[in-house]
Amino acid sequence: MMNYIFYLIIATTTFLLILDLILIYIPKSHLDLEPIKYRLKSNELLFQFKILNTSKNKETMIPNLEIELDYLDNENLIKIDHIKKISIEDHSSTINYKNYWRTTIVKANQFIKVTLIIKPFDKLKENKNIWLKLNWSNYGHFGLINKQNCFLLGNNLLNYKVRKIKKISANNTYKSLAVKTNILGIFDEPVQTIYGYCKDIVQKGDILVIGETPLAIMQGRYINPENINYSIFSKILCYFFHPTSSLATACGMQLLINKIGVTRIIYALIIGLFFKLIGIKGLFYRLTGNESSLIDDISGTTFPYDKSIVMGPINTKRFCIDISSLLGIDVAVADVNDLGKVKIISTSNESVVKILENNLINNPAGNADQKTPIVLIRKI
Repeated sequence: MMNYIFYLIIATTTFLLILDLILIYIPKSHLDLEPIKYRLKSNELLFQFKILNTSKNKETMIPNLEIELDYLDNENLIKIDHIKKISIEDHSSTINYKNYWRTTIVKANQFIKVTLIIKPFDKLKENKNIWLKLNWSNYGHFGLINKQNCFLLGNNLLNYKVRKIKKISANNTYKSLAVKTNILGIFDEPVQTIYGYCKDIVQKGDILVIGETPLAIMQGRYINPENINYSIFSKILCYFFHPTSSLATACGMQLLINKIGVTRIIYALIIGLFFKLIGIKGLFYRLTGNESSLIDDISGTTFPYDKSIVMGPINTKRFCIDISSLLGIDVAVADVNDLGKVKIISTSNESVVKILENNLINNPAGNADQKTPIVLIRKI
């Protein structure tokens, strides 16, 4: 009997590993779009990005690229009418177009640099953030797929002027100061942005906490579900999770599959279910790592990122140490919700974890659209 179980486990594991290899090597687009810089003037927006082909031997075509440009205004998107010029630069030439994208080939292991010069019909409004959508298609050995990348554009020099501080009583020993910021985006460098907001308000002994989602957004770790090629396995595995979980959708589950594979997820589910039956919960997330518990599915994030899936931040320990060094206080990255769940992801000083767990239970940063991603825990 034991031999039978042993051989069954070996056979199942072998099958799942082969399945993972198939999912890895199944034909797919290897094009990635990365922003480079932007410049805002009253009568012009310049946005520059590159598209990389990480495939070792397959070239891919981009038959179409269109843009949508909107103001962010009180949780609304207001269309900006415009015309555009397009400059496409590869390793050998530069081609210019007006209001038209000509089918472009990105060769294996190469990239193109694209410059958009967007001229609005009316002057751009001051102090208004802009939401830029790039809608583009990929065509190659995998077929035709559509992608969308979104970027927040604003006047970075004005970010700190919108800062407001909301005082929240925590207990008789500590109080919380929730720091209101502008909407943050990929062009806000995390260390310098947090330092800019807090350098003149922190006091000795403060503990600075930033939520894991705004940090991940500044790191560019958000993705439109349209860009995810989800498989039949993600559709099946997502059924094993509570409807409110970010892993209860095919896209959220597919991100985890892409990260750690089907084999690890299935075994984590089996082991987690067994231990849950004997009263030990949460083992699945321990076995699958922080990535599984930090995925925020669409609608789980503040506007305008509520249509994106936000993955967990990276290099959080380094971030905490760098900010701590600049401000001279302890720093932490935390995952907190309105149900009283507090998870300290990283900190510059492990001795403050208990203090943070006790003072973040009431979630002073909020889970809605308060725009207070930074919290200072201060002793009274």
